[in-house]
Amino acid sequence: MKQADIKQLSTSDLRERIKEEGSTLSKLKLNHSVSPIENPLKITFSRKTVARLKTELRNREIAEEKK
Repeated sequence: MKQADIKQLSTSDLRERIKEEGSTLSKLKLNHSVSPIENPLKITFSRKTVARLKTELRNREIAEEKK
């Protein structure tokens, strides 16, 4: 997910996407530990997406506190 797409999401959508991507990441890690998945870079992409979502959510929280 691109940063421009993330900025267009509402705060509630951000929280929902964090939960979805977090569960996807957990499943990928579990599947990879049991048997190697075809493309292990999916784990990296998923982890970075979660980080981008959390960063945007935190930036919005900070912006609200300053108001």
